[in-house]
Amino acid sequence: MQTATSAHNIILIGMPGAGKSTLGVLLAKALGYDFVDTDVTFQAHEGRLLQQILDGEGVDGFCELEARHMLALELRRCVVATGGSVVYSAAAMQHLAATGTVVYLQIDLPELLPRLANLDVRGVVMRNGQTLGDLYAERVPLYERYANLTVPCGGDDHEQTVALAVQQLTSGGFRP
Repeated sequence: MQTATSAHNIILIGMPGAGKSTLGVLLAKALGYDFVDTDVTFQAHEGRLLQQILDGEGVDGFCELEARHMLALELRRCVVATGGSVVYSAAAMQHLAATGTVVYLQIDLPELLPRLANLDVRGVVMRNGQTLGDLYAERVPLYERYANLTVPCGGDDHEQTVALAVQQLTSGGFRP
């Protein structure tokens, strides 16, 4: 993976509800970067909501379409909020990592639970019978594997989290 000094993009990964979209906008503003939410661009490209894609294609089909969408992205100087399931595709993650610094927005499961009350309409990639705890246990090692930096994002102080992200990025040699 690239180091922060050679990065052009900041790629945010993490669980659904961790704050990738919300914090991504604030981080882009702080850095003077553009902001891209890949869930939004994926929906627009497919002409369907995430949940509709998931319902129509199933988990494997959704992940395959998402990976293809990621591989087609060509972005520069963007903060990129990814879908939480992007880490299921090694090829997509390698592509994203080649364009920038991957930042894992880490949140503990107890804090995440109240943020995800709408799982059945949110388009969260979960297999039948899988609980949010199962999903968390499955994905955290993947987020950790692909991350160049990890930023804890519990609590409600978004400005503090963005400041911590900027501090970690700049201490790693990143210059906007």
